[in-house]
Amino acid sequence: MRFAVDTGGTFTDLVVEDDLGDVRLYKSATTPENPVKGVLDTLTLAAEDYNKSRKEFLGGGDLLIHGTTRAINAIVTENTAKTAFFTTMGHPDILVFREGGRIEPFDFSVTFPKPYVPRHLTYEVSERIRYDGKVIENLDESKLIEQIKELKEEKVEAVGVCLLWSIVNPIHENRIGELLLEHLPGIPFTLSHLINPSLREYRRASSTVIDASLKPLMEDYLGGLSTHLHEAGFLGRVLVVTTQGGAMDAEDMAGSPIHSINSGPAMAPVAGRHYSNTDSGIDTAIIADTGGTTFDVSLVRGGRIPWTRETWIGQQYRGHMTGFPAVDVKSIGAGGGSIAWVDEGGLLHVGPQSAGAVPGPVSYGKGGKEPTVTDAAVVLGWIDPDYFLGGAMTLDKVAAEDAIQNYVGDKLGLDLHESAFAILTVATENMVHAIEDITVNQGIDPRGAVLIGGGGAAGLNMVAIGARLGCKQVIIPDTAATLSAAGALMSDLRAEFSATLYCHTDDFSFNSVNEILSDLESRCIKFLDGPGADSLEHTIEYTAEARYPHQIWEIEVPLHQGKIETQADVEKLRKDFHRTHKEVFAISDETSEVEIVGWRANVSCKLRENTNLKVMETISGNKVEDNRKAFFGSVGLVDSNVYRFEDMKDNVRVVGPSIIESSFTTIVVDPGSEAFRNTRGSLICEQSS
Repeated sequence: MRFAVDTGGTFTDLVVEDDLGDVRLYKSATTPENPVKGVLDTLTLAAEDYNKSRKEFLGGGDLLIHGTTRAINAIVTENTAKTAFFTTMGHPDILVFREGGRIEPFDFSVTFPKPYVPRHLTYEVSERIRYDGKVIENLDESKLIEQIKELKEEKVEAVGVCLLWSIVNPIHENRIGELLLEHLPGIPFTLSHLINPSLREYRRASSTVIDASLKPLMEDYLGGLSTHLHEAGFLGRVLVVTTQGGAMDAEDMAGSPIHSINSGPAMAPVAGRHYSNTDSGIDTAIIADTGGTTFDVSLVRGGRIPWTRETWIGQQYRGHMTGFPAVDVKSIGAGGGSIAWVDEGGLLHVGPQSAGAVPGPVSYGKGGKEPTVTDAAVVLGWIDPDYFLGGAMTLDKVAAEDAIQNYVGDKLGLDLHESAFAILTVATENMVHAIEDITVNQGIDPRGAVLIGGGGAAGLNMVAIGARLGCKQVIIPDTAATLSAAGALMSDLRAEFSATLYCHTDDFSFNSVNEILSDLESRCIKFLDGPGADSLEHTIEYTAEARYPHQIWEIEVPLHQGKIETQADVEKLRKDFHRTHKEVFAISDETSEVEIVGWRANVSCKLRENTNLKVMETISGNKVEDNRKAFFGSVGLVDSNVYRFEDMKDNVRVVGPSIIESSFTTIVVDPGSEAFRNTRGSLICEQSS
């Protein structure tokens, strides 16, 4: 039996795959003050559904895959550990200057962003290593020990160490690590050449201090999760989802927690790619995951999930860069819990503020005062207040009506239903613009793509979003309400290893390059013999980070093998670079030589035989209603047919305006649209011809 748990801002999702291959879905409220409790609550709910005690239920599990926003939330709320930064003498401003970019280069009213580690906790180390690895100034150990004593006085909780050219010769970084262990025992630290041996100084330094700052929190969280699961009866393996769309052991993640940033959202495109292939055959897909707090959008392009090296926490140039490639996911503050508000100029906004899990929407009756998207859907008749989460929770429709009228209707001069529909309309436009950022603005026509909807709130306006974008189809999988958790169950065990070595195609350093590639291969094999020992199969992929001479940025070029032995191999690498550059930038210079600055190896281990998930009904309800009054902007308040998702016959079309309900989500089929459930269990929505 396998479990996949995704802890979101509002709900904790659980997907259970039993020994027969049947899948069941569960949701419970996230507990922000103690996320582990939310995980255990969801597992308790599942155990009850299986008519077992939680201990007996968990005892039958052999794998639990966990996606969490714990790390990103700690960074955003500035609740990470108090961290010090050690850098080479004369370079204390790496985290201050960053890479010099600005969103508005001539708007000097915008304050300069704060460095991740403040200057008073930045320490300059007396040492210097040259670009070729030669030591030109030895490490002053006596002075360093005095600085470490200052860390004790400052009550520092973590240390990041990033020295110039440690990626070529790490002797000084390693020695600092030894001295920290000796003179500052119990305080975690991160060495830059181990966590991110990349050429760019700011990115390497940023990833180092971010990783260090997360270690106390994530060691406690992941250790606590493993301990509580063990105490509850689970004796299997615990994996944590990474930002690269894979998974790694919880113990390894605690040692390099930077990989857990945005781990949950990275799984939605993994599931989206699967459903795009099986349900449409279209290799370009837009994945839209609508939770209670955020709206996460990503792409599948040519059957591949795009990665980005520009991974920022917060706004570009104003936030902090992780320094690692990640699945390209764009998030905005728009979800079921997004708060609707009217500004001083009389304009309606939805989000980015969210009611979250606590206090939640007004209709939850847990203390929320301001109306949300969920409240608007209740007022419109789209969500049945007596059948929320399959009847497990009853919503207060009257309270939602009062909040919408007081906070929106009275201020805009609209009646109740017009106000609620306006909230959904604004939320829809916000989501459309987020999708246009990753499609139209990147030269991709959404009319040639399929839209995959996921998340508990996806069905409320996904059909409207698809119509607005002109997508060929909108697909709502049967796992849609727990899309990220389903993606986690489909994911592979992954690891990435990298090294820096500069060389040029017209004077190629065969021996040095092959020594690097051989070392990367050895590290991959060590991973396969360790964490990947039980995998069904594995792949190792090599890439080179290359550029034209004098270019500033590199692009990744796939290598066809783990060795470059002949000049013909070099020429193939050069041609592959030209082709890749043209695919990315629409231009290339076939006559130019190529510079390579970095080398990477990615190892991927397959954990399950296939990715098909057969979802069973999990919560039996007494739903008998077949129609109710619902409001739609184009037709007003009308009688709308209501269908139960699980009872829909294969390929029988439902014409809008209609509402399709399951235990975890509500799908609104707008006027002018129709939907049917295919033989695989997914709901396919299209515009009426």
